[in-house]
Amino acid sequence: MDEQEKDLKEMDQKEQTPDTDEQPRPQTDQVEKLKETTEKIWGSTKHAWSTATFKANQYKKLVQKKIDLSALHKKINAAHGDLGKLIDDLREAGKKNILNLVEVREILTRIDELKAEAATLEEEVEQLRVEEAPKEPVQDEAKEEEKSE
Repeated sequence: MDEQEKDLKEMDQKEQTPDTDEQPRPQTDQVEKLKETTEKIWGSTKHAWSTATFKANQYKKLVQKKIDLSALHKKINAAHGDLGKLIDDLREAGKKNILNLVEVREILTRIDELKAEAATLEEEVEQLRVEEAPKEPVQDEAKEEEKSE
C-alpha cells in the first residue's frame, strides 16, 4: 500500500503542476482580439461610470434647487401674512390710501423680488430636468479605430 500511496501522490503532484511545454502559446490575432475586447469593455465601463456620476450630480443639484424653491415659497407665504396683518392693522387704525403707505410698498416690493427669484429657480429646475448626459467623445473612438487597423 505504501507504494500505491506514493504513486498516487506523484500523480497528484504532476496534475497540479502544469507543464509549460504542453500549453500552446496564444496566437497574435487572439491576443489582438483579447486586447480589443478589453478596450471595448473598458470604454463601456468608463461611459457607464460617467453617465452614472452625471445623473447623480444632476439629481443632487435638482434636489438642492427644490429645497431652495420650497424655502422661497415659505418666505412668500410669510410676506403675504405680514402684508395682510399690516393692511388689517392700518384699516382698523382708520388710515386711508393703505396701498400708498411706505410699509405696504416695502412688503409688496419684497414679495415681487421673492416671486422673481422663485421663477428663476423654477426655470433652473426645468433646465436640470431636461439636461442630458454628455455623449462619449467621438475623437477617442476614431483613434481606437486607427490603432486597430
